[in-house]
Amino acid sequence: MAGFDASSRYAGSPVVRVPLPDGTVRAMTTPRTVPAPGAVGPGPRYQVRAGDRLDLLAHAVYADSTQWWRLADANPFADACVLEEPGRIMRLPQAPGAGG
Repeated sequence: MAGFDASSRYAGSPVVRVPLPDGTVRAMTTPRTVPAPGAVGPGPRYQVRAGDRLDLLAHAVYADSTQWWRLADANPFADACVLEEPGRIMRLPQAPGAGG
């Protein structure tokens, strides 16, 4: 299994080799643990407006829409779509390695 890009939420995740019934082996990552509330460093706040989506906000904040998971991790709810409700106040954590 190839390594993950450094910006991936799976970067650094342990890899396990799982034997399958047909005798082949599949490499898989272990389940990812979401940080506890408050464990993500400080960052600015943003009030969600109508039409906002996590991927669009991630593009605006990180210049990469695939980083939406950083917003979800910093603002834990059982349903990440709750974060797109107008009026919701979200934390916008700084991406690792970003200056500031």
